[in-house]
Parts: sequence; structure tokens; C-alpha cells
Amino acid sequence: MKGTIHFSNRLMQRYLPDPFVFVLLLTFVVFILGLVVTPSSPLDMVTYWGDGFFDLLTFAMQMVLVLVTGYVLASSPFFQRVLGFLGSKAKTKGQAIVFVTLISLLASFINWGFGIVIGALFAKELAKRVTGVDYRLLMASAYSGFIVWHGGISGSIPLTIATDGHFSQDSIGIIPTSETIFSFFNLAIVLAIFIILPLLNRFMMPDSTSTVTVKADQLREERQITPTGSPTTPSERLEQSRVLAILMGLLGIVFLIYYFISNGFQLNLNIVNFLFLFLGILFHGTARSFIDSVGDAVRGAGGIIIQFPFYAGIMGMMVASGLAVEMSGWFVSISNQWTFPFFTFISAGIVNFFVPSGGGQWAVQAPIVIEAAKELGVSIPKAAMAVAWGDAWTNLIQPFWALPALAIAGLKAKDILGFCIITLLVTGVVIGVGLTFLG
Repeated sequence: MKGTIHFSNRLMQRYLPDPFVFVLLLTFVVFILGLVVTPSSPLDMVTYWGDGFFDLLTFAMQMVLVLVTGYVLASSPFFQRVLGFLGSKAKTKGQAIVFVTLISLLASFINWGFGIVIGALFAKELAKRVTGVDYRLLMASAYSGFIVWHGGISGSIPLTIATDGHFSQDSIGIIPTSETIFSFFNLAIVLAIFIILPLLNRFMMPDSTSTVTVKADQLREERQITPTGSPTTPSERLEQSRVLAILMGLLGIVFLIYYFISNGFQLNLNIVNFLFLFLGILFHGTARSFIDSVGDAVRGAGGIIIQFPFYAGIMGMMVASGLAVEMSGWFVSISNQWTFPFFTFISAGIVNFFVPSGGGQWAVQAPIVIEAAKELGVSIPKAAMAVAWGDAWTNLIQPFWALPALAIAGLKAKDILGFCIITLLVTGVVIGVGLTFLG
């Protein structure tokens, strides 16, 4: 097993390009597949690509806000004190790996952006405190917790189909999160990953001769975002006013209380973003601290912002050419009532390489998955969660979503994805068994 891990790491170091180069290569792969698999001409594929390039701007903005609000909350003084306290509890390298995995899993279940950021920040905190821990594995463990996000309360597919007015409402209606996120089969899969993943990451610890420790410049202290000087002008007093921040934070909390009383515990992307935004304002305590944290978060989102249109273009080619339907349809054609969730999960994992967006992927696969599920008598919520888990699963080796964590860590995708391949194989078995036999 150790030899496999070593080989995986060497493979990634040698052959995995920068995530932006990766999306450029994927663009040409999909272009060629569209020509080979579908009746589309080269001009057709170029047109599909260009027409789709800006189709996901609204959803992209929602995703950026998920990341930014998660970062802002995770970097607040309250959560930084929590991270320092938790980091002091890890005394050995093995404890550090297990601990960061658990924290990342828990945070990612709550909010995917929060999980990515707080996992990376906690990994850096542990690297400062635990001597000799492999920094690559520490950060890979932090990122691996991201796998549960789509089974958690910020999962875009279950939240999308729980939102009034979603694009497939005429076909499946509104499906509450009690049937998706909080269903027995989903919670059982999440629990199994919470048990297995920390142990797996601990097992992957390299020996002392292969360990890569962190460099000093990668452990630089984060910029202090809380003003230390006394305000001297009216504008500075407003910026550093705790009263203003608290009143605004409380205004948001009042709305959320009203919303949950009126609608029950129904979550969607906008409500999750609203919740983390106003908690961030409250926990930062001043507008100045909050704004500075937002500035840091936006820098981490740069890779996502520039790459999202390219993935939208890829999605445009996948959808308009019929390539996504061909891929999904092939797996559906070999499925029956019992195997359909598993093959849907696998097909979603493959499609995710080309459309690494849960909501965008659901838009691609929903028509064929919904109709096939109805024909085979498979639960629609379970079919939707099979797509969700497939999307989350192959994110482990799709560098797109690792960009914020890598920016915080000062690492490259090739540094952590060798470990993530092993995680992909093991968790794939866990999720596949859960989707097939539970429900």
C-alpha cells in the first residue's frame, strides 16, 4: 500500500498541470469527443462553446459567495481562537492528520466553502504546532473532508430541488431536504465516511525519509485584520463601530428566524449564503475587520472566477452537442432498479470532470436521470443524491475546487492529489455500497 501511495504521488508530480491548463486541455478533449461521438461539426462545437461561455454567471456568483462567506466566517477572531485551541490538542503526527480530517469533514458538512477554508487554515495551524508532520498529507487530509459537502447542508443539488421555482419542478415538484440531506441512506454514508476517512489518511502517513515538511515562508502569519489603533476620524469610527456591525448582524439574524418560522428548516443556496454572511459580520465585530476579510477571501476565489466561464463553455458543448446525454444514457441503458443509483453515481463522477459544478451538473443530467428513475421505479431523491455524491466524489481529483485551499497552503495541486487518488478509490466503494444497498 505504501508503494502505491508513493507511485501515486510521483505520478501527480510529473504529469498533473496547473488547474487552468487542466481546464484548457478539458476544453479540447470535449471538443474532440463531440466530433467523434455526436453528429456535431467543428463549427457547431465552437458555437456551443461560445454560446455557453457565460451561461452560469448567476450560479457562479452564488458559488463565489459560498466561498467568500465561508472564508470570512472561518477567519473571524472567534473561529481563529477555536482553531488555535483545537490545534493545541494534537500532540503527534498521527493525531494531527486524524484531527484535521474530522474538522474538515464537520465543517464541509455544514458549508462547502467553510469546510475548504477552515480545513486549510487548521492544517496550517497544526503544521506550526506538530513537528515533522507531512505538510502535503496534512493539506490533502483537510481537502479530503470536502467529499461530504454535497451530502451536507450546503449541497447545491438537494438545495436546488428544495427551492421553489427550480427548473425541474414541473417534473418532480419540490423535494424537501428531509428526503435528501437528512434521509437515512445519506446520513449513513456520511457517518461511514466520518469513521473511515480519518483512519485512511492516518494510514497514508509516509515514513521519515519520504516526509515533506512545510517551509518557513508557507507558515507566515496571516495578516491581522482587526484594527489596533484608535479611530481618529468620523469615517474610521464608523468602520470600527461595533454597534453598527452588531445591529446589521442582528437584522440578518431576525430575518433568518422569521424565514425558518415561516418555512421550516428549508435550506437553499441563498439562505445558506445569507446565514454565513451575517454570522461573519457578527463574529468580526466591525465593518473594517469584515471588509478586510472579504478582501482576503476574494483573492482566494480568483482561480474559480476565471475558470468558471471555461467550464460553462465546456458544459455548453456537453449539453448542446448531446455528449452529456450520450454519457449518462449509456450508464442508464445498462442499469436496472437496483443498480441505477450506483451507475448514476459513476456517470456523475465522470461528467463532473467536465462540469465541476453541482448545480450545473444537475442541469445537464437531470432530464435523463429523472425520466430513467421514473421508468425504473427508483426514488427521485435517491437518484438526485446519486448525482450529488458522484459530483462530490471526483472533486477529490479535479483540481478546480482545491484552488482556495492550495492558495492558503502555498502548495500546488500536484502536491496533494497523489494522496487524494487513494481517498477516491476507498470512498468510492463506501458511497457505492451505500447508494446500492441503503434507502
